[in-house]
Amino acid sequence: MPADEGTGATARYDAVIVGGGHNGLVAAAYLARAGRSVLLLERLGHTGGAAVSTRPFPGVDARLSRYSYLVSLLPQKIVRDLGLDFRVRTRTISSYTPVERGGRPTGLLVGGGEERTRAAFARLTGSEREHTAWQRFYGMTGEVARAVFPTLTEPLPTRDELRRRVADDHAWRTLFEEPLGIAVEREFADDLVRGVVLTDALIGTFADAHDPALRQNRCFLYHVIGGGTGDWDVPVGGMGALTDALADAARRAGAVLATGHEAVRIDTDGRHAEVVYRTRDGEGVAAARHVLVGASPQQLAALTGAAPPDPAEGAQLKVNMLLTRLPRLRDPDVDPREAFAGTFHIAEGYDQLATAYAEAAAGRPPTAPPSEIYCHSLTDPTILAPELVERGYQTLTLFGLHTPARLFTHADHTVRDTLLTATLAQLDAQLAEPLADCLATDADGRPCIEAKTPLDLERDLGLPGGNIFHRDLSWPHAAPGTGRWGVETADANVLLCGAGAVRGGGVSGVPGHNAAMAVLEAGTG
Repeated sequence: MPADEGTGATARYDAVIVGGGHNGLVAAAYLARAGRSVLLLERLGHTGGAAVSTRPFPGVDARLSRYSYLVSLLPQKIVRDLGLDFRVRTRTISSYTPVERGGRPTGLLVGGGEERTRAAFARLTGSEREHTAWQRFYGMTGEVARAVFPTLTEPLPTRDELRRRVADDHAWRTLFEEPLGIAVEREFADDLVRGVVLTDALIGTFADAHDPALRQNRCFLYHVIGGGTGDWDVPVGGMGALTDALADAARRAGAVLATGHEAVRIDTDGRHAEVVYRTRDGEGVAAARHVLVGASPQQLAALTGAAPPDPAEGAQLKVNMLLTRLPRLRDPDVDPREAFAGTFHIAEGYDQLATAYAEAAAGRPPTAPPSEIYCHSLTDPTILAPELVERGYQTLTLFGLHTPARLFTHADHTVRDTLLTATLAQLDAQLAEPLADCLATDADGRPCIEAKTPLDLERDLGLPGGNIFHRDLSWPHAAPGTGRWGVETADANVLLCGAGAVRGGGVSGVPGHNAAMAVLEAGTG
């Protein structure tokens, strides 16, 4: 409860943070540890935003990462600086992509050691060519990752400064200047391999491989630079373990975290600000030297009365499942425990991705919806009750691509249900048994499966258009109007610390860190 709430007086803080997602919590913890008085206002009854763990199935003790689910972009610097009790585990398998070739089921398993990966490429394609191209291409992205990732928690470099850090004209042209599809088609010949590469450019991003706006390139870049390696790791205890640790760190440092408090207006003269908030008991006001907004740019505009930015649109179908066992695969050469431990690609051949995009762009749900799946509990069974682990239960997380918000309506779930059915049919085509036979049931006898469309994310979390990045991802360098840290707004003492900031998107904490650094640099004057 904010100081003076209910007394009619205005509570005063050094900083008020709007939104208790992971970025807002990072900012709160940094500022409180620096001795600033901090109030965080969160509309919902809990903190965490999209990075939460929940038990979505009644009577079943399985704590799933309901929305965001893997960690790559979170700098260890933030974990160390804030003393977080949070760990991740690496996945020994990177990905598995099933396909039928020559009338028999096969697939591409990446991971488990260099020789196994080499053999998998040879088994699929019949030669060494694609594996050699794979090593060359991801060797290049690895060098870029090592150059770019450390800059995310520094003041924004200029484009020229970042290019000098990359120090590779070919890599710069491939990732920053020409549509990614050009490189994918130049480097790789096999349609399946091309598709596996392209998928990292399409996560929550509705774009074609040759989109001249390079939205696919920006998405791809953030998916291959995390940690300087591009690895995507499993959060031990689920994603909620991270935001719980962040909330604990902020509280220990003295920040006040007020849930059930919805910010409704920000008034500022550039030096002093007041935030009007609403609770079930009425309205209150908190005054602050700085206001940090962890919500979307659209919400920031609504709070300040500024002109709204361009509309945002999400493009994903998120499905959470609990199984009594992993399904058997049609591919006899791959163990399901390996296939589902990494990213399991479904209907993600290069041509399939292009067809799905074209259909959705024309306003039709994809007939063969592409998606990727992974099993958290294979790497981290702690999210399941011991009795479920003993009985062999497993989780499945599915992330569907090319399902833009424009395809759905709030009142009618027909498109959602149709897409879910079609998506699971694509998975079933690669299984030796129907997935439905493996689904657990909840206390009411219903299958343990839930699907979230972009409109569901907009309703539940306030994500504009269901866009998981709040808007199109930005390049990680300065551009006109970006400011020193990429968090600045038109009001000198109002900062954007959510995913819509420059270098935002994903579970990184980077915008929260950078907004806190901007406040600390500004001092108390």
